[in-house]
Amino acid sequence: MQAAYSSIEMLAKLVAFDTTSRDSNLALIHWVRAYLAEQGVEAVLVHDASGRKANLFATVGPKDRGGIVLSGHTDVVPVDGQAWSSDPFALARRDLRLFGRGTTDMKGFVAVALAQLPRMVKAPLKTPIHFALSYDEEVGCLGVRRLLAEIASWPEAVRPKACIVGEPTEMKVIVAHKGKRSWRVRFKGRACHSSIPHHGVNAVEAAAEFIALLNRLGRKLAKDGPFDRAFDPPATTVHTGVIHGGTALNIVPEACELLCEVRHIPGQDPDALFAGVLDQARRDIEPAMKAVDPAAGITVELMSGFPGLATRENDAVTELARACAGANAVGKVAFGCEGGLFQDAGIPTVVCGPGSIDQAHTTDEFIAESQLAACEAFIIRLVEKLST
Repeated sequence: MQAAYSSIEMLAKLVAFDTTSRDSNLALIHWVRAYLAEQGVEAVLVHDASGRKANLFATVGPKDRGGIVLSGHTDVVPVDGQAWSSDPFALARRDLRLFGRGTTDMKGFVAVALAQLPRMVKAPLKTPIHFALSYDEEVGCLGVRRLLAEIASWPEAVRPKACIVGEPTEMKVIVAHKGKRSWRVRFKGRACHSSIPHHGVNAVEAAAEFIALLNRLGRKLAKDGPFDRAFDPPATTVHTGVIHGGTALNIVPEACELLCEVRHIPGQDPDALFAGVLDQARRDIEPAMKAVDPAAGITVELMSGFPGLATRENDAVTELARACAGANAVGKVAFGCEGGLFQDAGIPTVVCGPGSIDQAHTTDEFIAESQLAACEAFIIRLVEKLST
């Protein structure tokens, strides 16, 4: 007997799978594939190099043409160190809110789309609906790249024509998001007793000088732009999020590393911005380090990055999403997602999904039931429009 689920029941199923990015998502993916198969829908899996994770792609409707992708990531951020009021991997319902890790970011959208599968299967779809579920979005939008590479090898006639990424936007149609680059910067110094610091190279202090250069760049961008007032904040931002260094107060630290990022408005080159900071560090910080010890210095590793999204307001995918959302307004968001990667792959994309980004990654993450209802209405209208 084919199982039918409400959106809330489906969300409970998905939340129960602990798909923290550091772990496998295969249990969830295999369950979804079996659910799709019950409805007569075949799914293609695209695994990572280890075979522990997979993307899923499935098509409902005609197979001889490209359709509209409903895209969502299956991984969630850790709950480590967060004091939850209830089990984060068991959906809890309180005051018309649904609590659990991933409810907003972004299993809510995936749950609604999957719960509407029986409607899609029965509909006389003229344009197909594609499901694209990815892994490792939370650690750099890594998994979807393999899926997009696979799609690029397909005949052009059957490649998707548009994509709706269901990140939490409170069901507002988003036409742009910022891009991101992140780096690991390592400082190699020379240890010595803290009473004779001139005999050593203080890696922590070198890192502090580097952070000051990053801060100076961030302040300049905030003051001088370029700006896009539709974003909040309206300019490219620079951020240092993690720093590790030193072993004891009475030892000049020989090692330090920091993690930093640039979140840029579409059209601005984050690599050029960071290169300017690094060039200045090579001139102003590194020579003093090497004067004490030629082996000292600064090394940089690019950790991750994804492009920004910039879709026109009159693009067909934007007009379709507006019609399904029942609203003419569009917006832009500072957070990033897989949207820019779909666009770079030649698939016009917007972002629109239930829930608020304010709840993403938080303790007691929740989604309002009203948001699921709004997403249901969106998907129902989408099915109707693609059937006529």
